[in-house]
Amino acid sequence: RAWGQEKSPGFVATNAFGNALDEKIEAELYLRKSGLDYTIIRPGGLKAKPPTGALSVNAEDTLNSGEISRDLVADVCIASL
Repeated sequence: RAWGQEKSPGFVATNAFGNALDEKIEAELYLRKSGLDYTIIRPGGLKAKPPTGALSVNAEDTLNSGEISRDLVADVCIASL
């Protein structure tokens, strides 16, 4: 909501399930204040197809669309540990 996307189709559709995106933001804020080391990964639309092309890493709240391979998300999650 902080970056004005609350009316976008993706936000509306995802947040319709128990305000999932609002809850994720609350959890991220809690994590940031915790003092723990952390990595927040916010993939775009997940696809079952193998990765193609290079990984695109962007600052938070700068993209409102996109797709990524589940395999590539898994690789990023493992690399962040």
